[in-house]
Order: sequence, then C-alpha cells, then structure tokens
Amino acid sequence: MGQERLVKVITYGTYDMLHYGHIRLLERARKLGNYLIVAVTSDDFDKARGKINVQQSLPERISALQATGIADEIIIEEYEGQKIDDIKRYDADIFAIGSDWTGKFDYLNEFCKVVYLDRTEGVSSSQIRSNDRKLRMGLVGDTSEILSKFARECTFVNGIDVIGYFGRLQDSQKKFENINAYTDYKELLQAVDAVYIAVNPDERKAYIEQALGCKKHILCDPPIAVRKSDCEGLFNMAKKNECILMEGNKTAYALAFERLLLLLKSGIIGDIISVESTSTSLRNSFGGVDSHMQKWGSITEWGPFAMLSVFMILGCNYKEKITQSRISRNGYDSFTKIEFVYDHAIASIKVGTEVKAEGELIISGTKGYIYVPAPWWKMDYFEARFENPADNKRYFYQLEGEGIRYMVSSFSRTITGDRNFSMIPEKVSIEICKVIEDCHNGVNMRYI
Repeated sequence: MGQERLVKVITYGTYDMLHYGHIRLLERARKLGNYLIVAVTSDDFDKARGKINVQQSLPERISALQATGIADEIIIEEYEGQKIDDIKRYDADIFAIGSDWTGKFDYLNEFCKVVYLDRTEGVSSSQIRSNDRKLRMGLVGDTSEILSKFARECTFVNGIDVIGYFGRLQDSQKKFENINAYTDYKELLQAVDAVYIAVNPDERKAYIEQALGCKKHILCDPPIAVRKSDCEGLFNMAKKNECILMEGNKTAYALAFERLLLLLKSGIIGDIISVESTSTSLRNSFGGVDSHMQKWGSITEWGPFAMLSVFMILGCNYKEKITQSRISRNGYDSFTKIEFVYDHAIASIKVGTEVKAEGELIISGTKGYIYVPAPWWKMDYFEARFENPADNKRYFYQLEGEGIRYMVSSFSRTITGDRNFSMIPEKVSIEICKVIEDCHNGVNMRYI
C-alpha cells in the first residue's frame, strides 16, 4: 500500500488560559486532516491588534498547547499578513478557524481550503477572565472630560466595573451614564476595590493616603506628588498596606513606546548621545484659564511626559540639571526648559502651557537617530534615520484609546496577578517628582 497523503491543517489563535472550548476546536481542526499546525499570536502582535486582556505570556500559552498533544507543530504569529506566508511556507491544505470569524478569511481560499468551525457555546477566555477578576473601580477628579474618557476606555478591559465617581467637576458635564455620583469620598472608597485619581496635583497626596488607609489600589495621573519625599512615602505606604500604587502615564503603555525602548537597547542607532523631548499646549488640562490649578504650570502638566522619555532611555543618574523658566503674570511657569547632563549624553526637555512648539521626540546616536513626530506622547509611529537614506526604517504600531486601555489592563493584571505589570519603575516616578519639586522651589533656576 502507498503511504497516506499528508493533509496539513493550519489554525491560529491566542489560546490564553487554555480551556475546553479551545481544545474542542483544536480537536475538530485536527480531524480535518492528519497534520495540525497551530500558530500562537505573539504578545506584541496581540497588543498591535488591540487585544489587551491576555493574561499569560507567550511561553506559558505555548506550554499549555504542547501539554495537550493535539498539535503536530506549533509556530508563532508575529505580523499582519503572515497567514498567507505560512500557508505557502508549510504547504497547508486547510485553514481552520472559529465560526465567529465566518467570512473574514474567505480571501485565503485562493491559497487553500477555508473551514469555519463551530465554537463551544458558553465557553470563552474573555468570560473566564471577567469572572475571575471583577475589579470595582472608582473615579476621582475635577474635570468630566478626563473622567469620562477614562471610564469609556475601561469598557474595553475585561473584569473592570466603574461604579462611581467623586469630584468637583469644573465643566458642564455633571453626570456619567450608569455611574453613580458620590458626594463623600469615604463612601466611594467603601464601595470600590481601586480608584483612579486625577485631581489637582497638590491634593493627590491626601487622596492617595486616604485610599491607601482603606487598603484600596490606586492608579494616579502623573505626577503622583509634587515633592520627592511625598512620592517615596506613598510608595512605602502602599507596600506596607499591600496595595498597588501605579503612575498612570498612558504614554508608557503605548506599544510603539515599548518597542522604541527595546529597539534602542538593541543598538540600532549606536550609543545614545542626545534625547530632545518637547511637550506643549495652549491650555492647561487641569482646568481653564482662571483655574486655581494653573499655578502649577507647565512643569507639572507636561513635565512627567517629557521626563518619562529621558529617564526611561538614559536613566535617572544624571550629573547636572540646568533649568530655565518663563514665569507668567499669575506666578506659574508658562514655559520651562531643562537640560540633564549625563556622563556620556545630554537630554533636553521643553514644556509649555502658554507656548506652542513642535511636540516631537528626537533621540540621536553615533550611528543614526530616531524621530518621533508630534504629538510624540501619543506615539503610534516613529522612524530610524541614518546617513544613507536608503537604510531608513519606519515603524507603525496601532494605538487604541491613547494607551489608556493598555494602562488600565496592566493595572488590573498587577492587582490580580503575581507580578508587577507597571511600565514605569518607581525610581522614575520619584525622580520626576524631585525635578518638579526643585522647579517649584526655584532650585538652580534661571528665569527668562
């Protein structure tokens, strides 16, 4: 008798928290042929597709699949368009996928047979994750624009239930749909597991301390405090009370920013010599023109974003800091420029609330430079540029919800998981507060 013809079936998925529904789908795919190739989406590709609720790492998901013994071969899906490449490379006869994708992959019929398999009803990773960790979230802030945006982004994260808010809303929108208004902060804390705090910077310490005293987890708009000692004390209090305190700087959670940092570590532009970061606006997001919050000025509003890029790339061990500011009639800094001098590099940040400049990020190295166009803090694209333009490379990454949903997902996973998913080291948050404190106190300041 002749050897049985090899009929290859290929299928794709994340396979997070592998469950009975996954296994039944894989078993049905296996029966379509006699050789099953399972492609597991990488962590980065999942994020790029906006899939932010994945709980297990790629190695963990692969190990779980291997343990089933169903797959003959396991590969990794890393980029858009890979399915066609894989079908050709592995000479697949059948592409199998769940019926919830019906019609989506009909274009692959040009390369192999496409089969949509019925899924096991009532079983999904999303449902398991949601049932596993239902986090009750409260919002604390002074502007409904900020709170409503945060609440909206929470709807994209499994297991998050925003149930109430507390604050002195400064604008016209006084109510949020399906979210209760609390007039007493203590009552809100009693009703929730965690709070998002976006109040006036000089009030954050008191709100955080009260929440930590009630053993509530906290995600706080940057900066966490306006004094270094306060920031250190709050982190220590959080550890003592076994609570999570995370700085809510959404830029740190943009996939493009994560990839940029990794690319720089690879040495693509050689040794880093200079970082130039600019963040400005013609209005203060803490309030209107006459708001009492305006007194904190540009270094408090934009400093945490601009300094994030510097300290995440060059670290916090600079040797000298040179600060120049323009003080407005109201007494706050409307524009500030700071130079950080390192042993082998120099960084410059420019921030302003009454000055408009190109909000770009430029990182210069001995082999080339990275250019991130404005507004760089909403990064979804950057370029690596070299002496020979033919060597230039462009990098595109999807950014959903300005990075807020990724930040909320990391916060939730840190609370419910066994490791810290924060993208901002404590030492960076603390150093940002130190610089802000120095500016407020006029330490080594030059005025223009």
